[in-house]
Amino acid sequence: MGPGNRPLDLAWLEDFLALADSGNFSRAAQARAIAQPAFSRHIKSLEEWVGVDLFNRSVQPVTLTEAGKRFHPSVDELLQRLETSRLKARAAHEQEAMSLRFAATHVLSLSFFPSWLSGIEAQLRLGPIQIISDNLVACEELMLQRRIQFLLCHGHSSVASRLDDVQFTFTRVSHDVLLPVTAPLADGQAQHWIDDAPQKPVPVLAYGQDSGLGRIMRALMPSALEEAPFTTVFTAHHAVLLKTMAKEGRGIAWLPQSLIKDDLRSGTLVAAGSLRWHIPVDIRLYRPRAALSAPAEALWQVADST
Repeated sequence: MGPGNRPLDLAWLEDFLALADSGNFSRAAQARAIAQPAFSRHIKSLEEWVGVDLFNRSVQPVTLTEAGKRFHPSVDELLQRLETSRLKARAAHEQEAMSLRFAATHVLSLSFFPSWLSGIEAQLRLGPIQIISDNLVACEELMLQRRIQFLLCHGHSSVASRLDDVQFTFTRVSHDVLLPVTAPLADGQAQHWIDDAPQKPVPVLAYGQDSGLGRIMRALMPSALEEAPFTTVFTAHHAVLLKTMAKEGRGIAWLPQSLIKDDLRSGTLVAAGSLRWHIPVDIRLYRPRAALSAPAEALWQVADST
């Protein structure tokens, strides 16, 4: 604010530069496409805001005072920087409108998302893509805050999601299976086999509270996980870490088939139980029910139809 707490009008600065350039009130007002009386008032208001005369009106053409000469380069630079910033802001907005923002659980961001995205790109030309990889609770929070357009995660019909049906919807983009696996012995047999009656508790590598796979496991197998012969020896949110621990012989982990198919093929992990211990799950893509940007809606149409 200047004298009298008057706000500064940026148009006054543009008028100032026009008058400094032409040296004539009439021509400057014409260049600015405003009436000369209004133009003169703008110059006077700017001078009142600065607190000094900026133009010497006693000569023709009018010239800048010493104060005006000091003021001129700053005004010129300010308006140029504002215009540059405006253009950058518009470009950022346009890029954001064209970008697709995903969150995906750790395991799917590594094992599923890249190939799934390639399939989408084979049918649709996509713009910039942003993806955040985290545990399910954090990913759901991003969706609830509307910071992403899509959430890719595992799901099960018997397990509730924090994303209610009123505000959000999902489509099943694939399926997966949670398999109990363990490291093999020297002869290739399973180090642990949970269908037998073991002489000592079977060590389990479990998912943490914020893990979506852990949410499914706890909902579908509560008694089996809490009672003998299982004992939890290690807990983590990240399925890839549980896979590493299982390969090190630390116990049994229920891991997505999409993550361990190569390990099963090579024999670095082997089944630790029969089919009755397998848990079929969905791979889901969530979105808000509210309308999204045109690129996001186009992606949803492709994902929902495959």
